[in-house]
Amino acid sequence: MSAIVIVIIIVVLFLMSAIKVMAEYERAVIFRLGRLLPAAKGPGLVLIFPIIDRLVKISLQVDTLDVPPQDVITRDNVTCTVTAVVYYRVIDPQKAVVEVKNFRFASSQFAQTTLRAVLGEVEFDDLLSSREKVNLRLQTILDERTEPWGVKVTDVVIKAVDLPETMQRAIARQAEAEREKRAKIIHADGEYEASARLSDAAAIIAREPIALQLRYLQTLVEIGTEKNTTVVFPLPLDLIDVFMNARTVKPQ
Repeated sequence: MSAIVIVIIIVVLFLMSAIKVMAEYERAVIFRLGRLLPAAKGPGLVLIFPIIDRLVKISLQVDTLDVPPQDVITRDNVTCTVTAVVYYRVIDPQKAVVEVKNFRFASSQFAQTTLRAVLGEVEFDDLLSSREKVNLRLQTILDERTEPWGVKVTDVVIKAVDLPETMQRAIARQAEAEREKRAKIIHADGEYEASARLSDAAAIIAREPIALQLRYLQTLVEIGTEKNTTVVFPLPLDLIDVFMNARTVKPQ
């Protein structure tokens, strides 16, 4: 009786170690006596032979890879620290196991070196304003390098760009100078437009002298509505013209 129980226990343990269940997003890469089987198994029940088979479970879900902060010098010699995240998934489980020892670690190293190399070729302003183009370029390069491993890089996103305090002050001074420049240009444009309007008004008044008298009377009305104690004595413009003409007459 004891022998039968031992046999039953051995059979149960054998079945427990021989039957594996793969989820919908998992695949089983099996090595039989050290040789790779032609295709990955799963999902569902997977039967293996204990002792002679070795199973490696690979997930096909999209995974994230955080790139550690990298000290980068851009093309215009701006020093900054950049952090990024890489989104990838395994599309060929067998290559991911056979072609590289640890595809996640290898992808991380490639991401770090590629990030430093690519950002060293762009200017700092482009890194801030054209980040989508930089992300696309990083994704394309990483996807080409990880394709032989059966890994598909779906996206690369630069999360943050940190600057040293001295560089932040320099950029702040640059931004302040740029805003002052724009303010002066806007002020100069306003002065130019105002002078053009005044020139047109002077031309109209020169053709119609009565317009100046109307403007003079309108000014008196505006002064009178302020409830002040200013006393205004209207002076006929014709009298001013007499004195002006007298100054222009040369003595004989």
